Amino acid sequence: MPSKYARLDRFLCQHLGLPRKAVQQLLAARRVQVDGNPARDGQSIIGPFSTVTFDDRILQDTSARYIMLHKPAGVVSATRDTRHTTVLDLLNAQHRSHGADTDIDTDRIDNTDLHIAGRLDFNSTGLLLLTNDGRWSRHLSAPENQITKRYRVTVEKPLTEEYVHAFAAGMPFAYENITLRPVTLTLISDHIADITLTEGRYHQIKRMFGRFQNKVLTLHRYAIGNLHLDPALPPGSSKPLTKE
Repeated sequence: MPSKYARLDRFLCQHLGLPRKAVQQLLAARRVQVDGNPARDGQSIIGPFSTVTFDDRILQDTSARYIMLHKPAGVVSATRDTRHTTVLDLLNAQHRSHGADTDIDTDRIDNTDLHIAGRLDFNSTGLLLLTNDGRWSRHLSAPENQITKRYRVTVEKPLTEEYVHAFAAGMPFAYENITLRPVTLTLISDHIADITLTEGRYHQIKRMFGRFQNKVLTLHRYAIGNLHLDPALPPGSSKPLTKE
């Protein structure tokens, strides 16, 4: 992960191995630049994606990265696992398969700075987001932001309007002393429904259907907020996103 927010003078002391007085002299001489502009205030704050240079030497140049991945079933939502294929393994394999003339940064195929913004279960499929921007991923997962997650689910037994009302009422789980937020369930057919929720508790959807002793056969996430899974993206493939 990139460095966190820090005062510029402290950052320079750490990276140049100089005392603060010497760093202040470098700043006064305009030998330090932040994002292409001369920096003179040592107390200014730099972030993990600020570009910092001293003369012609790059001290920090880390770009924010946002990646959409179409997760297939049988893959772990983790950056490392000793037993199973991880989403990071998929990402690295795809990047290694590209030629040098693509827009993939082949110098970064290890992707060690990435983390997952919202996991999916082992056998669930669909939209997975990876990033090195901790603020962005925290924004997506913070309950108070109520970012919607949308899924299509296939279940074993027929669905009825009773499910719709039960999900919309907010389902209590007495053992954990919680009541889930209302969930929108839209019936597509007897065994298929779309689900929109703003929480992401452990196995939440499977547990909600478990109240009806109805087994979830497939679970596919197709949207997070206003970001939809690209229908042209095959399972196991990924693509970079812009910050916008």
